[in-house]
Amino acid sequence: MVSSNHLAAISLSSLLLALLLCSAGASSSSKNATKIGQGYRLVSIEETPDGGLIGILQVKQKTKTYGSDIPLLRFYVKHEADNRLRVHITDAQKQRWEVPYNLLPREQPPPLSQSIGKFRKNPITVSEYSGSEFLFSYTSDPFSFVVKRKSNGETLFDTSSGDSDPFSSLVFKDQYLEISTKLPKDASLYGLGENTQPHGIKLYPSDPYTLYTTDISAINLNADLYGSHPVYMDLRNSGGKASAHAVLLLNSNGMDVFYTGTSLTYKIIGGVFDFYFFSGPSPLNVVDQYTALIGRPAPMPYWAFGFHQCRWGYHNLSVVEDVVENYKKAQIPLDVIWNDDDHMDGKKDFTLNPANYPRPKLLNFLDKIHNIGMKYVVIIDPGIAINTSYGVYQRGMANDVFIKYDGEPFVAQVWPGAVNFPDFLNPKTVSWWVDEIRRFHELVPVDGLWIDMNEVSNFCSGKCKVPKGKCPTGTGPGWICCLECKNITSTRWDDPPYKINASGIKAPIGFKTIATSAYHYNGVLEYDAHSLYGFSQSIATHKGLQGLQGKRPFILSRSTYVGSGKYAAHWTGDNQGTWENLKYSISTMLNFGIFGVPMVGSDICGFYPQPTEELCNRWIEVGAFYPFSRDHANYYSPRQELYQWQSVAESARNALGIRYKLLPFLYTLNYEAHVSGAPIARPLFFSFPTYTECYGLSTQFLLGSSLMVSPVLEQGKTQVKALFPPGSWYSLLDWTDTITSKEGVYVTLDAPLHVVNVHLYQNTILPMQQGGLVSKEARMTPFTLIVTFPSGAAQGEAKGNLFLDNDELADMNLGNGYSTYVDLYATVNQGAVKVWSDVQEGKFALDKGWIIDSISVLGLDGSGAVSSLEIDGKPLIGASNVNVSTSQHEHLNSEGEGEKKTVMVALKGLKIPVGKNFAMTWKMG
Repeated sequence: MVSSNHLAAISLSSLLLALLLCSAGASSSSKNATKIGQGYRLVSIEETPDGGLIGILQVKQKTKTYGSDIPLLRFYVKHEADNRLRVHITDAQKQRWEVPYNLLPREQPPPLSQSIGKFRKNPITVSEYSGSEFLFSYTSDPFSFVVKRKSNGETLFDTSSGDSDPFSSLVFKDQYLEISTKLPKDASLYGLGENTQPHGIKLYPSDPYTLYTTDISAINLNADLYGSHPVYMDLRNSGGKASAHAVLLLNSNGMDVFYTGTSLTYKIIGGVFDFYFFSGPSPLNVVDQYTALIGRPAPMPYWAFGFHQCRWGYHNLSVVEDVVENYKKAQIPLDVIWNDDDHMDGKKDFTLNPANYPRPKLLNFLDKIHNIGMKYVVIIDPGIAINTSYGVYQRGMANDVFIKYDGEPFVAQVWPGAVNFPDFLNPKTVSWWVDEIRRFHELVPVDGLWIDMNEVSNFCSGKCKVPKGKCPTGTGPGWICCLECKNITSTRWDDPPYKINASGIKAPIGFKTIATSAYHYNGVLEYDAHSLYGFSQSIATHKGLQGLQGKRPFILSRSTYVGSGKYAAHWTGDNQGTWENLKYSISTMLNFGIFGVPMVGSDICGFYPQPTEELCNRWIEVGAFYPFSRDHANYYSPRQELYQWQSVAESARNALGIRYKLLPFLYTLNYEAHVSGAPIARPLFFSFPTYTECYGLSTQFLLGSSLMVSPVLEQGKTQVKALFPPGSWYSLLDWTDTITSKEGVYVTLDAPLHVVNVHLYQNTILPMQQGGLVSKEARMTPFTLIVTFPSGAAQGEAKGNLFLDNDELADMNLGNGYSTYVDLYATVNQGAVKVWSDVQEGKFALDKGWIIDSISVLGLDGSGAVSSLEIDGKPLIGASNVNVSTSQHEHLNSEGEGEKKTVMVALKGLKIPVGKNFAMTWKMG
């Protein structure tokens, strides 16, 4: 839905000027940069019974800048796992706000009572604390710490501040915390979101990184958007050896992070320093370790990987029925039809408009689409209309579920008019919300929920009351504030001493959201919990959906925080139908894979204004490969379903045709994400970490480890210059086209309007099916395996896998009787080819009757013909309907042209049961 507050994108130069003028330590290397105080000194340190270290720090010089210093700090360090180190620094004398442990379960540091008063008893003198992957060391005065990689002694994080450094030593006040780390110039950093990054996926020195969940549209560059993810990955390459690690600062308060290229400074307006270091050393290891802490990504139902269509402005049910019918007529795949708030009665949550979406007709429509396997998802906003005749509101008031201000529910305005916001930190609110989802599902059997506006978005600011007249008036845009409001600046929570760069313009932190002096359950301030709202709503919504018939939930959330991926998918919010926004969508998608939210995508063709026909062609060619693939448009934009232009329909049939053949592969990646955190869409450096050429590459991406998408992202282009890392790549459009290089190569590929280039890397086995118009039917078609060897190699091996299950079950795992996992292997050795499988829990796949119909092996030495073909030791030729064909590869780059002849061997008509081990062999020659 449209943002409540459209802030014009402001120029980079004016942003930088504002940052330089106002922020201590953000200037480059001036020795006169304003520093705050002299840090802290270590006054005692001891070992803890659980193998950690506890120390007490004392402020060296009190300053009044941004408030009074906290005089004594307690720091706690522990190697929590082989690959994870935690450094926790808080007030030694009183409890401070932290991300609630019930919201994000993790180890708790020792209580403060254990560390004050008796801290001089077991002093230790050692200044180095060693784990299996990390070395932690500290300097006592002024206190600083260093984290090193144990295997090579490389410094990963160093908080010391010398005279020539532009940043302060440790600063810790009630509403201002500052800490910095030095960084080597050649470190490549990724993460720190959510924001729209104009320079691509790599963090860019001097770009501002502000983290505070805000409803401003994603067209605003370098501004704090809908989610807060205070984590970065650091990739380094030393002498051709690459290593990655990550740093999470688990803090939900608003913060500015300043990256200069040689240092990183955090400036935070509350909470504690709670650092987690993840040792990697590969990018995949890092995400595995990170999601082991914050929660593994949610398992998605199979249909979620189909194509989704939505629009704000489907005024009645017949429009929705027409959309579904028109997709079918155009022969474009469609799995899920969505409603924005058009289905609601007066834009109120959990209601149906009796005139435009009459329940009997809607139920009849849902029966029809459910019978063919299609699904239906609707929007829910957090604001509950203040309306005494509205049951949801009545039950909310009776259960005391709303966020409070001055003892009364906080009044705001969103689409239905005056609203109160549920407090999802309150257990009673969660129970009420779960019950409302149950009641709504009895009214309308929706298949998933879309939770929007949950940053929280408010069309007004300050303390408001409902006016006597009609609000909203019903004319003009619905986001104009019509409540009677007055600004609140009376408290230090509404007007903190340090102003983060909110909305990219230093907006007040309570601007168009909940007043930051409002409070949640147990007196928790909105000031502290603000950025957790969408996360806490996702948890409650997940609980509600999971309670319905025990089915696997599907939730799409706009606002996210550390751990949201365990419960929800994400789309990148209100984007524009422009070529720049198409390009930005790739970086944001790749970032969310690092954040542990792999099910992500952008509004295809742009949310507003109308895209050009050419842009929409190119956008579906990218969007067909987003993990979450949905076309969505604004109320005020012309219609942009993929069938609206004949040319776009053709591109959609081509690109979504590939996607629907790849569904078993995408679903297997979903399983890998769920068990190891592995992103579905990945930057190239995940698979090629030593190949520095791809460190900043933001115009191509991988699905899994080896399927590369190289789209056209510029107007008027019919070719694309694509980077091919070292090795052999095979076109998915024509399996005989190959590109091979020893050191990596740029190749200019033909890309006419209806073509997107997708390539498969060597050493891979890719499972595909035949496709279809709905994932349910596509899922039952025969399988094809594509096996890729290094071009012409005398010896080679390839691997792949396939996960199949009953996707309606809440859990996604092996051993429940409703899933099958297949490891696929292939080798070539001096002309002898072998392809085989190793099946776990084969019964499910056998009961479903899935078969492998064809196997194509690419990159074989082409000097001889296929002979001695056997399956499970029995000869195949002449005894069956198996068809064997051989095609010669064409090398598309000059480096590969001089190579000996290579061929693809295709075997069709195999009928191999997926659920049973098989072994196929033949000889070339």
